[in-house]
Amino acid sequence: MPLLFSYGTLQQQNVQLATFRRLLDGHPDELHGYESTLVAIDDPQLVATSGKTHHANASYTGHRDHRVTGTAFDVTEDELVAADAYERLASYERVRVALASGKQAWVYVYAATPGREA
Repeated sequence: MPLLFSYGTLQQQNVQLATFRRLLDGHPDELHGYESTLVAIDDPQLVATSGKTHHANASYTGHRDHRVTGTAFDVTEDELVAADAYERLASYERVRVALASGKQAWVYVYAATPGREA
């Protein structure tokens, strides 16, 4: 099963139910070399679903002491497709990263983030 690392709204139960039709199983983890920033949400549907006007973003810095905390969720391939649809509304794209635990996971970063590959 693939892992999906979330540091934002995909950790919310209401967003999981709306996106995946179930609550996800996950465990805490960290993403090194990134720092937390905010991106404004332009889509009213996304604001309605998440209840937020800004999305969290993980901006690549390359500094190992910079960390973004979140949750690594076990998801299916079909759920990755559903997450792609949800995150693309906010101009995010999915990239593969190594987490602090050593596990490989998918994570969404704002598409305009320079140097986003870890």
